[in-house]
Amino acid sequence: MNESSLTLSELNRQVKDAIRDHLPETYWMRAETSDVRRNRNGHCYLEFIEKDAVTQSIIAKARGVIWANVFQMLSAYFENETGQQFTSGINVLVCVSVEFHELYGYSLTVVDIDPSFTLGEIARNRQLILKQLEEEGVLTLNRELELPELANRIAVISSPTAAGYEDFCDQLANNPGGFVFYAKLFSAVMQGDRSEASIIAALEKVFQYRELFDAVAIIRGGGASSDLSCFDSYLLATNVAQFPLPVISGIGHERDVTVLDIVAHTRTKTPTAVAEFFIACLNRTATELISLEERVVSESESRLLKEQTDLFSLSKELVHQSSLMIQREIAAIQQLSGRMKYGVKHLLQHQFHLLENREQFIQMVSPVNILKRGYTLTLKNGRIVTSLHDLSVDDIIETRFRDGISTSVISKIEKSER
Repeated sequence: MNESSLTLSELNRQVKDAIRDHLPETYWMRAETSDVRRNRNGHCYLEFIEKDAVTQSIIAKARGVIWANVFQMLSAYFENETGQQFTSGINVLVCVSVEFHELYGYSLTVVDIDPSFTLGEIARNRQLILKQLEEEGVLTLNRELELPELANRIAVISSPTAAGYEDFCDQLANNPGGFVFYAKLFSAVMQGDRSEASIIAALEKVFQYRELFDAVAIIRGGGASSDLSCFDSYLLATNVAQFPLPVISGIGHERDVTVLDIVAHTRTKTPTAVAEFFIACLNRTATELISLEERVVSESESRLLKEQTDLFSLSKELVHQSSLMIQREIAAIQQLSGRMKYGVKHLLQHQFHLLENREQFIQMVSPVNILKRGYTLTLKNGRIVTSLHDLSVDDIIETRFRDGISTSVISKIEKSER
């Protein structure tokens, strides 16, 4: 048995010879391009894939190569005829030769292309999904959301073992501004048939705690472009488009723009770029706050200086006006004092004259003066008698003269008739 065994290289060589001897030199093949890339030497390396028409899962895959001299001619021809570059996600009709290398295994070498076989299933599928989202009015909903000024509470949808997730966390933790971020992982499968449902389930979990977050980051590390098919899903796209928090995508492919990237609030190239995006947002906010602080300090200092100047000027004016007012009041008081002195003197003189006149009048009507003129006063029981009717016979009366008093008894009363 040992004598009939083959080494791996011998077996691979026999496979190579069998393929060369039994297969035609070339085949025209329909397939979708994926992971198209050109190296420094001008060679184009890619993958050919085939998807199930219903499930959209990949059912066949093969490595491909277009050598530099052929690629230079075919790519220019293809672009000129179709109006687009030869890239991933297009359905092509290519003429290939089947190769099997002892070290690199099975591959297809492209020798010709039919440009009339235009956009591939991935590109057409993207266009159909985007058109449907636009017709439903949800295509730009997430992009229209406003990212908070302090977006540091981030719900992260990623695989916990992905290198891209670690890079994302390291970038946030070691940011040069020293900003604090709170990143919560919502684990999801990021490639394969289960990825679409897994990412949607993670979004639903985030939705339950949406008040605790400012944004959502959907991140994935590198990999083949063919592994990005889940990000062209209509269900995932419509969930992201209508999600109430801004969604930032970073699924690790600069050259591939998926439907998820288009409906997301912001598309970045890699998980690290997503972290840099959040850091840049906080840095802008911090810069604005510092600028605002400097403006507040400057305005406050200017206002204080102005107020001090105004207060000093007002103080001087107050002292000046107070001095003027005091002088005016002193002058008014002096003037009023002069008028009062004159008025009091005049009033006293007037009162003095009144008193003199009244004194003269009182002296004129005084009983003493009347008696001096020859009149007498008759009193009965100390009261002046003014009428004959006040007297009766035998009444004792006093008669006062200028120089004395006499007492009399009424013996007879004679009343005159008029």
